[in-house]
Amino acid sequence: MIQPVRAGQDLIGDIDRAEAARPTLWWLGQSGFVIKYRSAIFYVDPYLSESLTRKYQHTSKPHIRMTAPPLRGEMVRHADAVFSTHKHSDHLDPGTVPAILNASPGAVLVLPRSLDDHAHAMGIPYERMIPTDAGEMHVVEDAVIKVVPSAHEALDYSPETGHPHLGYVFSLGDVIICHPGDCVPFEGQVELLRPLGITVALMPINGRDPARGVAGNFDIAEAACFAEDAGARWLVPMHYDMFTCNTVDVRLFVNHMKSDHPSQRFKVFQCGEGWVVPAE
Repeated sequence: MIQPVRAGQDLIGDIDRAEAARPTLWWLGQSGFVIKYRSAIFYVDPYLSESLTRKYQHTSKPHIRMTAPPLRGEMVRHADAVFSTHKHSDHLDPGTVPAILNASPGAVLVLPRSLDDHAHAMGIPYERMIPTDAGEMHVVEDAVIKVVPSAHEALDYSPETGHPHLGYVFSLGDVIICHPGDCVPFEGQVELLRPLGITVALMPINGRDPARGVAGNFDIAEAACFAEDAGARWLVPMHYDMFTCNTVDVRLFVNHMKSDHPSQRFKVFQCGEGWVVPAE
């Protein structure tokens, strides 16, 4: 099993000590990130349990963990907000999100509006939620968050429930961080996001394969093209090295970027690693 480069109280301490005058990120594995800007600390799509391993252990698609959790939800006592992009348990994890909210009494959960009852069934009070939908904007601490649609593998919009798959665009001073959750390319996506001036695009790269029996994502080439077309200054791959049934070798991403997109800057995290977004 892959071990995080920093974990437990060592990682918590690293987050707490970071001055974060510029936005700073830590990768938690899969699509999970900590984003800190000044004193604000956000957790996005944290999966810090073995809930899916237990759920699928006696099925035809066992979810065997490849990377050890760098944290447990109950260790997170400093969160201001948790952002979940959609319903899947590696993004809205019943083994992680309630524990973070219990340990961080001031934190709120931002999630698709259609999922408030689902989150409440997990034990999260409605008053701790900010249900949202594409096109809305929220201010949390020093951050402005624009909510955008995602397609996993379709937009699946309905007038009654809105968009079930969302992305979040964090405006943190002069840095714009885009986290689209699980997503495939869709018509109008680049045109929607290019005007936002993305600094860092956090993009899934595990692709789509019907044989996996799970909804797919951008593949490596699509993620690279998206970053280039949307004008993202940095591309960060995510959604790999978590489950043996649904991953991709990140070395293929590195090779592709160097050979096909040599001018596009990118950052490959190790689980538990922190990174200050560079100034221009």
